[in-house]
Amino acid sequence: MSKPLKLVTSVSSFAEAEIIRQLLLEAGIHSISQRNIGGPEWGQSGGQSVFVEQAQLEDALAVLKSGEGAISDEELARQSEEAGRAAGES
Repeated sequence: MSKPLKLVTSVSSFAEAEIIRQLLLEAGIHSISQRNIGGPEWGQSGGQSVFVEQAQLEDALAVLKSGEGAISDEELARQSEEAGRAAGES
């Protein structure tokens, strides 16, 4: 039986979800992301939700709230643009 997953955060793109997942992984917290359904987005575009095991939820929220390893808005925009270009090439 799998362990229950809890929502940590929702973000507006696949690139942002991957950044969040990397920050959590660096703190020893494994996570998954899933594209939100209900919009006109296809593929890796569109909103994403990030989930962790219920037992790690408080730690994950603390990591995200702490701002440790936080990425600037400019860096996030650059990475998002790169991810968009890479998705368009596939």
